[in-house]
Amino acid sequence: MKILIAEDDLHIRQGLSDLLSQEGYEIVTAENGKIALGLYHKEKPQFIILDIMMPEMDGYSVCREIRAVDNDIPIVFLSAKSEEIDRVIGLELGADDYISKPFGTREVVARIRAITRRFLKSSVSESADATDAKTDSFKFGDLEVLVNELRAKKGEACIDLSLREIKVLHTLARHQGEVVSRDLLFNECWGYDHMPNSRTLDQHISKLRKLIEDDPSDPQLIKTVHGAGYRYEI
Repeated sequence: MKILIAEDDLHIRQGLSDLLSQEGYEIVTAENGKIALGLYHKEKPQFIILDIMMPEMDGYSVCREIRAVDNDIPIVFLSAKSEEIDRVIGLELGADDYISKPFGTREVVARIRAITRRFLKSSVSESADATDAKTDSFKFGDLEVLVNELRAKKGEACIDLSLREIKVLHTLARHQGEVVSRDLLFNECWGYDHMPNSRTLDQHISKLRKLIEDDPSDPQLIKTVHGAGYRYEI
């Protein structure tokens, strides 16, 4: 999923870009509203984060222009404005949510995951029949991974997952019993044009084990094959 971030503050823009890239989203950024509107038409993002107070064109105006041609794309306002009237204006223009600065990274990720789930569920219900919908989940050990809900079910428990985590699990599941090299995981889950270091991959695997393994210190689903990569086995 591609997210457009429109924010004139370089540090906030870069911070959000790095944070959401780690979650598995593809990111395009704009430093003002005019550029953001151009990127919306050129890049065709599936999600938009808009600062309100921007040069050239404010976030309200950008939202109004987009909503004139697209009522479905999720839009989140990001602003230092905290007055109730500002929230009301944003929501009346068609925004899906409103996040006030300063904000915590967990809050941003949680809200975007929630909106992404609604968007993916809606897309599936509109474009897939009951048979096709089965392809939107897969088994991983005793987990049922629900791709379009960004979560997995383990018995009665639900485990929230990022897009990146789901990509890693899906790649390992497709190669069940085989050694999956680090290069293959990088290419499948990060993309050929983005090569994170080994430490990044190790951190993601460690986090996944804490989420899905009964005993993360003695993993049974995601095995380390020293010097080669990882293997999923059941």
